Amino acid sequence: MEMTLADPRTDFDVLIIGAGLSGIGVARYLKKECPEKSFAVIEEKPCVGGTWDLFRYPGIRSDSDMHTMGYAFKPWTRPKAISDGGSILGYIREASRENGIDPHIRFERRVREASYDSGAQRWTLTIDHGGQTEILTCRFLFSCAGYYDHHKGYLPEWDGYADYKGTLVHPQFWPEDLDYTGKRVAIIGSGATAVTLLPSLAEKAAHVVQVQRSPTYIINRPSEDKYANWMHRWLPDRLAYALSRWRIILGGQMRRKKMAANIKAAKKFFIAGVAQELGDRVDWKKHFVPSYWPGQQRICAVPDGDMFQVLREGRASVETGEIDRFVAGGLVMKDGTKVEADIIVTATGLVLQFMGGMRVRVDGAEVDPGSLLIYKGFMYSNLPNLIYFTGYTNASWTLKVDLVAGFACRLLKHMDKIGATQVVARAGAAELAEKNTAIKFISGYFLRSAHLLPKHGKAFPWIHEQDYMWDRKTLKRGKVDDGSLEFSGGTPVDLPAEQRAGVAAAAE
Repeated sequence: MEMTLADPRTDFDVLIIGAGLSGIGVARYLKKECPEKSFAVIEEKPCVGGTWDLFRYPGIRSDSDMHTMGYAFKPWTRPKAISDGGSILGYIREASRENGIDPHIRFERRVREASYDSGAQRWTLTIDHGGQTEILTCRFLFSCAGYYDHHKGYLPEWDGYADYKGTLVHPQFWPEDLDYTGKRVAIIGSGATAVTLLPSLAEKAAHVVQVQRSPTYIINRPSEDKYANWMHRWLPDRLAYALSRWRIILGGQMRRKKMAANIKAAKKFFIAGVAQELGDRVDWKKHFVPSYWPGQQRICAVPDGDMFQVLREGRASVETGEIDRFVAGGLVMKDGTKVEADIIVTATGLVLQFMGGMRVRVDGAEVDPGSLLIYKGFMYSNLPNLIYFTGYTNASWTLKVDLVAGFACRLLKHMDKIGATQVVARAGAAELAEKNTAIKFISGYFLRSAHLLPKHGKAFPWIHEQDYMWDRKTLKRGKVDDGSLEFSGGTPVDLPAEQRAGVAAAAE
């Protein structure tokens, strides 16, 4: 049932797109730091939660510890640091209620287009609400829509889909009534979703096989942080949370530096850990020795060794190699191996998209997302009065969101102070030509869509390293007006030809 709107207006100081982990956190910062600003949160689903409401497959959990994936302003007090999805969803909804965000959320609304007018210094959003079109306007747009399509999961092209007689499931759209008790299950994939599903499905299934094209790095981590839990027993929650948070941040920073300094030793460390867990019961040399270096993809955490346990016990197994085709009873690998399966789960990844899939225009010109440059990891070249919120690939998502949210509030206050109504990270033809095409992060879902998404430039500020301490220095303590942003009373943007969608399409 749709909530009655506490604020029926159609023009706001700020519109926030998305009521997930990012959107709720950003709304709280805005409400607390800029209480005079009017705002609304636009959410496509009928409830709060975003990713943590969408994914409902068995065993879904965080792949980061909740002491850093939780909000800086709201202590995580539950005992498990690697937590189940239901607890995370409850945490987000609790944060929304506690901070009075719920009345500001407009549910079941999907933004189709966002158009900026530099003459009026306003964004106009065209929104679909139950088949009807709504128009909302705002001075500033905060995009918390995430980076992937909630309506579509990635499915590779294999022969024989139509021949398969069993049940085919994508984790993004898990059927609530799916019964896998006593069934043979195959999971295609090697990322965090597959690693999570394997031990969970093995609890009831007759047998589970993880079918992977190539191995990934996996590490055993305790689901509970004994130091954090000890501090929560003896210290006030906020103090215990802050100390736990900083211990994990600094520890992670030291580990990443150590790993970068001797990447070969880091690879040996991860592989040795798996070898110790599996011994001679599983061919770990074949199934758990990746061809890439640590850090090029996210490292999968196995809480309390649950995946290793079901592999040791024989309730699950791994098949590494390329799939040749689907057949009536399962899969056939290119080496001729047959994988029998009553249920096949395609944990094959996400489909990335720009700002929730909406079309973006600036002064009438449609923007080509793939031609934009990333400005410091929170704005895009020549897109005025817009901030986007995404997290880290090498640390917890919310660490970055907290920092950008704080900076966004400082930016709004600065603009009010100097009388500016428009801010833009201005980039000309020279900067747009200097794209950095070197890709450090090589996860399949990113490589498939990288050409469609904004790029890094060659040098600061058109480049963003995944470095929390650097971001903390520049976003939390650095000057808002450091000379790299253009403040004005609405100077026409004159979007460069290189960023116009029509030009980009013609060039292709």
